[in-house]
Amino acid sequence: ELYTSEGCSSCPPAERWLGELRTEPGLWRDFVPVAWHVDYWNRLGWPDRFSTKEFTARQYEVAAAWRSDSVYTPCFVRDGEEWRGRKVVPTRDESLATMGELSVVIGADGRCRAEFASAAKGALTLHIAVLGGGFASKVTAGENRGETLRQEFVALATVEHPLTATGDVARAEFALPRAKITDGERRALAVWVTRRGELVPLQATGGWLEGR
Repeated sequence: ELYTSEGCSSCPPAERWLGELRTEPGLWRDFVPVAWHVDYWNRLGWPDRFSTKEFTARQYEVAAAWRSDSVYTPCFVRDGEEWRGRKVVPTRDESLATMGELSVVIGADGRCRAEFASAAKGALTLHIAVLGGGFASKVTAGENRGETLRQEFVALATVEHPLTATGDVARAEFALPRAKITDGERRALAVWVTRRGELVPLQATGGWLEGR
């Protein structure tokens, strides 16, 4: 996860690095990237069109997990923990394999069906994010004035669903959330499972919907 803003002058290098992951062979298998655009830098004069109050609230919730009452950008989070290793391409954490296998199939009717085969106990929540990429923003105000910023893996619309367990397999059926921003060159889907009320992912998957 990257918490970022087009209004923050420190963010473009992190956004470029995230965008470069698009060509990495481990994409969707070893890591599932999501860029959450926060809104607290909009006050500097450039309203980031990808930002929402909900994404800012999510960052505060995540930061609370490491007992911080403040947030910053750019901020990377990996498996629910603050991560400062962005110069290294993320690799698969083999310890997560024991958490189970998550799969998502999109049917001909457009409905999505998710299955999580796992021995995880307790109530589980499925998180779905439609991502966009190939965006170019010509910034005319704020700290990045005069820059053209390019964005990938941007969270555009999100939704949550409870998973219903039958034995060791939990399932959910859902429709893709609709994004208000539709002018990107690419669309992708990121899906992950958490225990109910928690933010740390137990397992995640994703893939391209349009373009790549």
